[in-house]
Amino acid sequence: MTNSTQTTDSYESLQQQNVQLEQKVAYLSRQLTWYEEQLRLAQHKRFGVSSERSDADQLRLFNEVETEVDIEAEEDSQRESEPKTITDEKRKQRAAQREELLKNLPTERVEYRLAQDEQACPCCGETMHEMSSEVRRELVIIPAQKKVVEHVQIIYGCRPCERNEIKTPIVKAPMPRPSFPGSLASADAVAYIIIKKYLEGMPLYRLEQQFERQGIPLSRQTMANWVLVAAENWLKLIYERMHEELLTHKYLHADETRVQVLHEPGRAAETKSYMWLYRSGRDGHAMALYDYQETRRKEHPMEFLKGFAGYLHVDGYKGYNSVANVKLAACWSHARREFEEALKSLPADKRKAPVTAREGLDYCNQLFKIERKLKDATSEKRYEQRLKLSRPVLDAFSAWLYAKKDEVLPKSPTGEAIGYCLNQWTKLVTFLEDGNLEIDNNRAERSIKPFVMGRKAWLFSNTPRGATASAVTYSIVETAKENDLNPFAYLQYLFERLPNVDTSNPEVMNALMPWSEALPERVRHPKKKS
Repeated sequence: MTNSTQTTDSYESLQQQNVQLEQKVAYLSRQLTWYEEQLRLAQHKRFGVSSERSDADQLRLFNEVETEVDIEAEEDSQRESEPKTITDEKRKQRAAQREELLKNLPTERVEYRLAQDEQACPCCGETMHEMSSEVRRELVIIPAQKKVVEHVQIIYGCRPCERNEIKTPIVKAPMPRPSFPGSLASADAVAYIIIKKYLEGMPLYRLEQQFERQGIPLSRQTMANWVLVAAENWLKLIYERMHEELLTHKYLHADETRVQVLHEPGRAAETKSYMWLYRSGRDGHAMALYDYQETRRKEHPMEFLKGFAGYLHVDGYKGYNSVANVKLAACWSHARREFEEALKSLPADKRKAPVTAREGLDYCNQLFKIERKLKDATSEKRYEQRLKLSRPVLDAFSAWLYAKKDEVLPKSPTGEAIGYCLNQWTKLVTFLEDGNLEIDNNRAERSIKPFVMGRKAWLFSNTPRGATASAVTYSIVETAKENDLNPFAYLQYLFERLPNVDTSNPEVMNALMPWSEALPERVRHPKKKS
């Protein structure tokens, strides 16, 4: 009896150990799968194509000449020897493209004539007449030029009054006020520096080196001071008026990204600060405003958007939940990206199989396919078609999400993709309410990208004052682009006009806004032929 009892106890103990070991193996297997998924994702983010739609050729940065050359697009002088290789239609098309390229450029005419004594006919000796001409055109690019402009103000006095009167009137010729009094900075120079740094992403130390090669001993500290004064004294006036206008819109987009500021009071140099982005949607004037803040706290969007009432497109960050008087619309591009990454985390041989991540991605793709068809529709038509076409897809997707959420590990990439959609669902379906709403927050992502790309070049800001100046300057440059202006010409115009107008007059300031019809033609990009 004792032996039997001992055998039974031993058997039950072994069974219990076996269950525990099976549970441990299952847990470790899940952990191993998770780590493998994370490794594949990390490798893809490091070595793979970063954009969901980008071409791998975009990454070939150092052999553009070799990869971009078009043998069929050789110059006319080379093509003339092989007339049969190109059809007449292609010749006409290339000729039209060339005309489009050159149509707005100034033309300098250089004529080549025979000397008088060379115009005798080689046959009879009589003087030849001009029969026709052949024209060869070249595109000439003149590097940045430098010069000094002396503004000389003539002062007038009266000789008779000097001789006969107690006081002699002195009259000065009118002269425009400068944007940067007591400085060598001109409207053109500061506009050029801003474009190089904020539009082309060139750090000031590299611009300093460029100027040095051109014989201009202009230090980066001097340039930084010029940009700071430009932002605080002049561009901020435009920024504040743009902010007022932004709050009158009904549809806005928001996003935020990290920025490092070295010398913030009471904070380590490595501490991350944030650049917030708020931009217009489908209604009203196009604009993009940046706002530098030390943290990612919810109080920042609450303060910046005080007075705004309407829809706000966001990416899912909870900090926007506390903004008053807004209805949040979440981003389907982010939801789609979650499933895209879940699919990329799988082994290569499983990515084309009908796995859960693929099914979720297909639902997202259906919604974007509908949106592409409605791209040019009116807001009313878009609203109607979304209810007819998108609503059934969303209903089916919602049922699918609830059915799948218990079948996958919550911490796996697929589980996180499903969890993201379920957590954001009420915001994800907001776009059905209004035809002017968008299915994603790509407007904000496109607008914040120039700052992100520039940050890779200059890495950090030195002080909070400089970061704030950068936010103001980026806002003006990017909004100028949004309104099809030439950013350099627009900045130049602002620096010339603002010191010489009444900036407290709302009508005067409205005429200087990037969307103003009163802006001179020279600040606008030439209109392309339709």
